[in-house]
Amino acid sequence: MAVKIRLRRTGSKNAACFRVVAADTRSPRDGKFIELLGWYDPRMKKDNFSLKMDRIEYWIGEGAIPSDTVKSLVKKSRKVAKNPAVAEKVEEVIATVAPEEVAAPTVEEEAVVEEAEEKVEA
Repeated sequence: MAVKIRLRRTGSKNAACFRVVAADTRSPRDGKFIELLGWYDPRMKKDNFSLKMDRIEYWIGEGAIPSDTVKSLVKKSRKVAKNPAVAEKVEEVIATVAPEEVAAPTVEEEAVVEEAEEKVEA
C-alpha cells in the first residue's frame, strides 16, 4: 500500500481549512485516511498550522511521500524548531494560553470505570 501525506479539505464553502493526513494514494482527497497528523488554516495570519512532527517523521521513514504543500509546512516547522528565539516565543505564547478546564468525572462515570476495570481483572 502506497502512503501519501497530504491535505484533507474541511470547512465550509469559501472558508476552507485543511487537515494533514497520512492516506492511501488510492483513496479520494476527502475520503478515508490512516492517521491525522495536523492541521493547516490558510486564512489565519500567524501560527496557521500545527503538525505532529514525530509521526510525520515516522511515516516518511516508512516510505510515505509528502505533497508539495505538506513539504512546505514541514520545512517551516523545522525552521521554527531550529531557531531558538522563535522557539522561545512560541513557548511563551503557548504558556500564556489558559489550559482548558476539564470537568471532574461524575459518580456515574466513576462507577462505569470501576466496573470495566473489574471485568478486565477477571
